[in-house]
Amino acid sequence: MSLNTGAEIIRTENVTKRFGELVAVDHVNYVLRENEVAGIVGSNGAGKTTFFNLITGYYPPDEGTIFYRGEEITRVPAEKRVEMGMMRTFQLTSTFDNLTVIDNLILSFFRAHRSASLFPLFLTTRRRYRGEEKIVKTLETFELQNEADRQVKHLSLGEKRRLEIAMAILAEPKVLLLDEPLAGLAESEIKEVLEVLSKRIGKQTLLIVEHKISKVEDFLERLTVMHDGRVIADGKCEECLRAPEVRRSYWQIETPADGTDG
Repeated sequence: MSLNTGAEIIRTENVTKRFGELVAVDHVNYVLRENEVAGIVGSNGAGKTTFFNLITGYYPPDEGTIFYRGEEITRVPAEKRVEMGMMRTFQLTSTFDNLTVIDNLILSFFRAHRSASLFPLFLTTRRRYRGEEKIVKTLETFELQNEADRQVKHLSLGEKRRLEIAMAILAEPKVLLLDEPLAGLAESEIKEVLEVLSKRIGKQTLLIVEHKISKVEDFLERLTVMHDGRVIADGKCEECLRAPEVRRSYWQIETPADGTDG
Protein backbone atom coordinates (compact mmCIF):
# COMPACT_ATOMS: atom_id res chain seq x y z
CA MET A 1 0.00 0.00 0.00
CA SER A 2 1.37 3.38 -0.97
CA LEU A 3 0.02 6.51 0.76
CA ASN A 4 1.32 8.79 -1.97
CA THR A 5 -0.85 9.33 -5.07
CA GLY A 6 1.99 10.41 -7.35
CA ALA A 7 3.11 8.50 -10.40
CA GLU A 8 4.89 5.20 -9.85
CA ILE A 9 8.64 5.56 -10.07
CA ILE A 10 9.82 2.10 -8.91
CA ARG A 11 7.85 -1.15 -8.92
CA THR A 12 8.95 -4.68 -8.11
CA GLU A 13 6.87 -7.76 -8.89
CA ASN A 14 7.59 -11.04 -7.09
CA VAL A 15 11.28 -10.20 -6.77
CA THR A 16 13.27 -13.06 -5.25
CA LYS A 17 16.95 -13.51 -4.42
CA ARG A 18 18.59 -16.69 -3.14
CA PHE A 19 22.08 -17.32 -1.81
CA GLY A 20 22.40 -21.09 -1.91
CA GLU A 21 19.64 -22.47 0.31
CA LEU A 22 18.95 -19.07 1.88
CA VAL A 23 16.04 -17.10 0.42
CA ALA A 24 17.14 -13.54 1.23
CA VAL A 25 14.25 -11.82 -0.61
CA ASP A 26 11.06 -13.80 -1.05
CA HIS A 27 8.63 -12.72 -3.81
CA VAL A 28 8.49 -9.06 -2.79
CA ASN A 29 5.99 -6.72 -4.44
CA TYR A 30 6.76 -3.07 -3.80
CA VAL A 31 5.79 0.33 -5.23
CA LEU A 32 7.57 3.65 -4.68
CA ARG A 33 5.90 6.82 -5.95
CA GLU A 34 7.29 10.13 -7.12
CA ASN A 35 8.32 12.53 -4.31
CA GLU A 36 7.50 9.93 -1.67
CA VAL A 37 9.61 9.78 1.51
CA ALA A 38 9.68 6.08 2.31
CA GLY A 39 11.67 3.78 4.53
CA ILE A 40 12.42 0.08 4.73
CA VAL A 41 13.33 -1.36 8.13
CA GLY A 42 13.96 -4.79 9.57
CA SER A 43 16.23 -6.63 11.93
CA ASN A 44 19.60 -7.98 10.78
CA GLY A 45 19.01 -10.64 8.14
CA ALA A 46 15.53 -9.37 7.29
CA GLY A 47 16.45 -8.93 3.61
CA LYS A 48 16.17 -5.15 3.44
CA THR A 49 19.71 -4.51 2.20
CA THR A 50 19.53 -7.35 -0.33
CA PHE A 51 16.25 -5.92 -1.62
CA PHE A 52 17.92 -2.50 -1.83
CA ASN A 53 20.74 -4.07 -3.85
CA LEU A 54 18.19 -5.59 -6.23
CA ILE A 55 16.47 -2.23 -6.78
CA THR A 56 19.77 -0.46 -7.45
CA GLY A 57 21.17 -3.16 -9.73
CA TYR A 58 23.99 -4.52 -7.59
CA TYR A 59 22.37 -7.96 -7.54
CA PRO A 60 20.28 -9.56 -10.29
CA PRO A 61 17.06 -11.19 -9.03
CA ASP A 62 16.59 -14.94 -9.42
CA GLU A 63 12.91 -14.35 -10.08
CA GLY A 64 10.63 -11.39 -10.61
CA THR A 65 10.64 -8.08 -12.45
CA ILE A 66 11.78 -4.54 -11.61
CA PHE A 67 10.39 -1.41 -13.29
CA TYR A 68 11.63 2.18 -13.22
CA ARG A 69 9.22 4.86 -14.46
CA GLY A 70 7.30 2.16 -16.33
CA GLU A 71 10.36 0.68 -18.05
CA GLU A 72 11.60 -2.79 -17.15
CA ILE A 73 15.14 -2.61 -15.72
CA THR A 74 15.46 -6.10 -14.22
CA ARG A 75 18.80 -6.76 -15.95
CA VAL A 76 19.96 -3.16 -16.37
CA PRO A 77 23.39 -2.69 -14.67
CA ALA A 78 23.83 -0.38 -11.68
CA GLU A 79 25.78 2.32 -13.56
CA LYS A 80 23.04 2.57 -16.17
CA ARG A 81 20.43 2.98 -13.43
CA VAL A 82 22.45 5.93 -12.12
CA GLU A 83 22.31 7.50 -15.58
CA MET A 84 18.53 6.94 -15.59
CA GLY A 85 18.18 8.89 -12.34
CA MET A 86 18.64 6.41 -9.47
CA MET A 87 21.40 7.54 -7.11
CA ARG A 88 22.48 5.46 -4.13
CA THR A 89 24.59 6.28 -1.10
CA PHE A 90 26.35 3.57 0.85
CA GLN A 91 26.70 2.71 4.53
CA LEU A 92 30.38 3.70 4.33
CA THR A 93 30.92 7.21 3.05
CA SER A 94 32.21 7.21 -0.53
CA THR A 95 34.13 10.46 -0.73
CA PHE A 96 37.61 11.45 -1.94
CA ASP A 97 39.26 11.89 1.44
CA ASN A 98 42.45 13.58 0.23
CA LEU A 99 40.50 16.33 -1.57
CA THR A 100 38.64 19.27 -0.07
CA VAL A 101 34.88 19.37 0.45
CA ILE A 102 34.33 21.73 -2.46
CA ASP A 103 36.57 19.66 -4.76
CA ASN A 104 34.42 16.61 -3.95
CA LEU A 105 31.33 18.58 -4.92
CA ILE A 106 32.98 19.85 -8.10
CA LEU A 107 33.88 16.29 -9.13
CA SER A 108 30.31 15.15 -8.50
CA PHE A 109 28.88 18.08 -10.47
CA PHE A 110 31.31 17.62 -13.36
CA ARG A 111 30.59 13.90 -13.62
CA ALA A 112 26.83 14.48 -13.64
CA HIS A 113 26.57 17.59 -15.83
CA ARG A 114 29.71 17.89 -17.94
CA SER A 115 31.37 14.56 -18.70
CA ALA A 116 31.18 10.90 -17.79
CA SER A 117 34.97 10.98 -17.45
CA LEU A 118 36.78 13.03 -14.82
CA PHE A 119 39.99 13.19 -16.87
CA PRO A 120 39.12 16.51 -18.65
CA LEU A 121 38.67 18.12 -15.24
CA PHE A 122 42.27 17.38 -14.32
CA LEU A 123 43.49 18.71 -17.66
CA THR A 124 41.94 22.10 -16.88
CA THR A 125 41.40 23.14 -13.30
CA ARG A 126 38.78 22.53 -10.65
CA ARG A 127 39.05 26.14 -9.48
CA ARG A 128 36.97 27.49 -12.37
CA TYR A 129 33.94 25.60 -11.02
CA ARG A 130 34.13 26.91 -7.44
CA GLY A 131 31.64 29.68 -8.23
CA GLU A 132 29.17 27.40 -10.03
CA GLU A 133 25.72 28.33 -8.70
CA LYS A 134 24.61 24.75 -8.01
CA ILE A 135 27.78 24.00 -6.07
CA VAL A 136 27.56 27.17 -3.97
CA LYS A 137 23.87 26.47 -3.26
CA THR A 138 24.63 22.90 -2.25
CA LEU A 139 27.29 24.04 0.24
CA GLU A 140 24.71 26.33 1.82
CA THR A 141 21.87 23.80 1.82
CA PHE A 142 23.99 21.19 3.57
CA GLU A 143 25.63 23.74 5.87
CA LEU A 144 29.10 22.89 4.60
CA GLN A 145 30.18 26.36 3.49
CA ASN A 146 32.51 26.73 6.49
CA GLU A 147 34.10 23.40 5.65
CA ALA A 148 34.53 24.05 1.90
CA ASP A 149 38.33 24.15 1.95
CA ARG A 150 38.91 21.40 4.52
CA GLN A 151 40.21 18.05 3.41
CA VAL A 152 37.51 15.44 3.79
CA LYS A 153 39.75 13.20 5.92
CA HIS A 154 39.57 15.84 8.65
CA LEU A 155 35.75 15.93 8.78
CA SER A 156 33.64 14.21 11.40
CA LEU A 157 31.60 11.18 10.31
CA GLY A 158 28.44 13.29 10.38
CA GLU A 159 30.00 15.96 8.17
CA LYS A 160 31.20 13.28 5.74
CA ARG A 161 27.72 11.76 5.62
CA ARG A 162 26.22 15.17 4.81
CA LEU A 163 28.84 15.63 2.09
CA GLU A 164 28.09 12.23 0.58
CA ILE A 165 24.38 13.01 0.42
CA ALA A 166 25.15 16.46 -0.99
CA MET A 167 27.28 14.87 -3.72
CA ALA A 168 24.42 12.54 -4.62
CA ILE A 169 21.82 15.32 -4.70
CA LEU A 170 24.10 17.54 -6.80
CA ALA A 171 23.76 14.93 -9.55
CA GLU A 172 20.00 15.72 -9.49
CA PRO A 173 18.71 12.12 -9.39
CA LYS A 174 15.01 11.35 -9.67
CA VAL A 175 15.32 8.92 -6.77
CA LEU A 176 17.80 9.18 -3.89
CA LEU A 177 18.34 5.81 -2.21
CA LEU A 178 20.04 5.99 1.16
CA ASP A 179 21.62 2.90 2.69
CA GLU A 180 21.66 3.32 6.49
CA PRO A 181 22.65 7.02 6.31
CA LEU A 182 22.55 7.37 10.10
CA ALA A 183 24.81 4.40 10.92
CA GLY A 184 27.54 5.28 13.39
CA LEU A 185 26.39 8.88 13.92
CA ALA A 186 25.97 10.65 17.24
CA GLU A 187 22.53 12.02 18.14
CA SER A 188 23.52 15.56 17.17
CA GLU A 189 24.83 14.34 13.80
CA ILE A 190 21.65 12.33 13.16
CA LYS A 191 19.64 15.51 13.74
CA GLU A 192 21.85 17.43 11.28
CA VAL A 193 21.53 14.79 8.55
CA LEU A 194 17.74 14.55 8.93
CA GLU A 195 17.47 18.34 8.84
CA VAL A 196 19.24 18.56 5.49
CA LEU A 197 17.23 15.63 4.11
CA SER A 198 14.00 17.30 5.21
CA LYS A 199 14.78 20.10 2.74
CA ARG A 200 14.31 17.55 -0.07
CA ILE A 201 10.77 16.60 0.96
CA GLY A 202 8.39 17.33 -1.90
CA LYS A 203 11.30 17.91 -4.29
CA GLN A 204 12.72 14.42 -4.61
CA THR A 205 11.83 10.78 -4.09
CA LEU A 206 13.65 9.44 -1.04
CA LEU A 207 13.98 5.79 -0.03
CA ILE A 208 15.88 5.05 3.19
CA VAL A 209 16.98 1.65 4.48
CA GLU A 210 17.51 1.75 8.23
CA HIS A 211 18.00 -0.70 11.06
CA LYS A 212 16.63 1.46 13.89
CA ILE A 213 13.16 2.82 13.19
CA SER A 214 13.28 5.18 16.18
CA LYS A 215 15.70 7.42 14.28
CA VAL A 216 13.48 7.98 11.23
CA GLU A 217 9.86 7.26 12.17
CA ASP A 218 8.98 10.96 12.50
CA PHE A 219 10.69 11.73 9.19
CA LEU A 220 9.07 9.09 6.98
CA GLU A 221 5.73 9.38 5.22
CA ARG A 222 5.54 5.62 4.72
CA LEU A 223 7.18 2.58 6.24
CA THR A 224 7.79 -0.95 4.96
CA VAL A 225 8.87 -3.63 7.43
CA MET A 226 10.69 -6.75 6.23
CA HIS A 227 11.30 -10.04 8.03
CA ASP A 228 12.81 -13.26 6.66
CA GLY A 229 12.88 -11.77 3.16
CA ARG A 230 9.18 -10.86 3.11
CA VAL A 231 7.22 -7.63 3.53
CA ILE A 232 5.20 -8.02 6.73
CA ALA A 233 3.80 -4.48 6.94
CA ASP A 234 3.50 -1.43 4.69
CA GLY A 235 1.81 1.91 5.39
CA LYS A 236 1.92 4.68 7.97
CA CYS A 237 4.66 4.24 10.56
CA GLU A 238 2.38 4.08 13.59
CA GLU A 239 0.08 1.51 12.00
CA CYS A 240 2.97 -0.68 10.84
CA LEU A 241 4.67 -0.68 14.21
CA ARG A 242 1.43 -1.74 15.93
CA ALA A 243 0.86 -4.65 13.54
CA PRO A 244 0.96 -7.99 15.42
CA GLU A 245 3.51 -9.61 13.09
CA VAL A 246 5.80 -6.56 13.38
CA ARG A 247 5.51 -6.67 17.16
CA ARG A 248 6.50 -10.34 17.15
CA SER A 249 9.21 -10.24 14.48
CA TYR A 250 10.75 -6.76 14.76
CA TRP A 251 10.11 -5.80 18.37
CA GLN A 252 10.10 -9.43 19.59
CA ILE A 253 7.02 -8.74 21.71
CA GLU A 254 4.82 -11.76 22.30
CA THR A 255 1.26 -11.26 21.06
CA PRO A 256 -1.76 -13.55 21.28
CA ALA A 257 -2.68 -15.59 18.22
CA ASP A 258 -5.68 -13.35 17.51
CA GLY A 259 -3.38 -10.33 17.27
CA THR A 260 -4.81 -8.53 20.33
CA ASP A 261 -2.74 -7.29 23.22
CA GLY A 262 -3.05 -9.72 26.11
